[in-house]
Amino acid sequence: MMERKFFGHKAFKGRGALSNPAARFDALTLEAVADDWYQEEVAEGLAETVLPDRARGVITTNNSPDVGFDRSINPYRGCSHACIYCFARPSHAYLGLSPGLDFETKLFYKANAAELLRTELSKPGYVCKPIALGINTDAYQPLERRLMVTRSILEVLTACRHPLTIVTKSALIVRDLELLKTLAADGLISVMLSITSLDDHIKRSLEPRAASAAARLRVIEQLASAGVPVGVMVAPVIPAITDHEMEMILRAAHGAGATCASYVLLRLPHEVGTLFREWLREHYPARATHVMSLIQQSRGGRDYDATFGTRMRGTGAYADLLHARFELERRKLELGSARERHVLNTSLFRRPAADGQMALDL
Repeated sequence: MMERKFFGHKAFKGRGALSNPAARFDALTLEAVADDWYQEEVAEGLAETVLPDRARGVITTNNSPDVGFDRSINPYRGCSHACIYCFARPSHAYLGLSPGLDFETKLFYKANAAELLRTELSKPGYVCKPIALGINTDAYQPLERRLMVTRSILEVLTACRHPLTIVTKSALIVRDLELLKTLAADGLISVMLSITSLDDHIKRSLEPRAASAAARLRVIEQLASAGVPVGVMVAPVIPAITDHEMEMILRAAHGAGATCASYVLLRLPHEVGTLFREWLREHYPARATHVMSLIQQSRGGRDYDATFGTRMRGTGAYADLLHARFELERRKLELGSARERHVLNTSLFRRPAADGQMALDL
């Protein structure tokens, strides 16, 4: 794959990445150099390409002790929310695509997700445990409005009375409020709204096509009012950019009806480090060195440390201070912790029958 750099060009409208760096599996890369010769004009915007992802399975499993679940469903690959910090960007390399602008514009959807899910839930050996919906990429990203893959998955899980958790930064989730209320009535659902910053100026470059913080707070209020258990995830916390907002975000979410909270320190795995450094130089050039210094102080001197147990929080003095601030405010507001999130009911599960109807499991 060729690496494309856009010299003298500001960020694309509605896009987070400034370039399309080669993926780590590419054998050949080409770096463009600004030599003052003529360069073709770059389009103001980038069109999206949307293709079906014919997956053979829909439930993926993990053994991470850090995430609080061992199985998940991701309806989409790539995400047009375009959050520059997204830890899922490197997964596009497995498709032969760049974690940069390709991740934001070359999108894939699991067209047969509901059918695959019914098949997997029907297996005699299936054991019901909560499924995390939309973890790598947001299950309610803009594409969901017309493709409704997440909706189809939610309908299957509701019919099967299967517990699930959702993390999103999209206001689109309220479209499915009736299904969420049905699940909540039996203790089958927990939702977390991710909020990075309350500052619209920061949000516009950091996560260009995600809902505003005000919209996300309204979602918390709507879900809480409907009886759907909802919390807030302050994520990611970015040193010297958004870290000062931690207490404000917790207070705002609590006021809207959130009953639990968690946070994640910025993670920069693989190509995300390169993309984030470009973003820093473009949007916060005077702070770039200081931001990266704080990150590295919390990651053992590197951009990222993937060690289980510390990768979500970091280590060292800065990370310890961040954790102390979070815990102090969380307890002051009487918000539940991430590990104390709503316990979901697994006893009501009923597997689909071969004909698509629900088995009674008598």
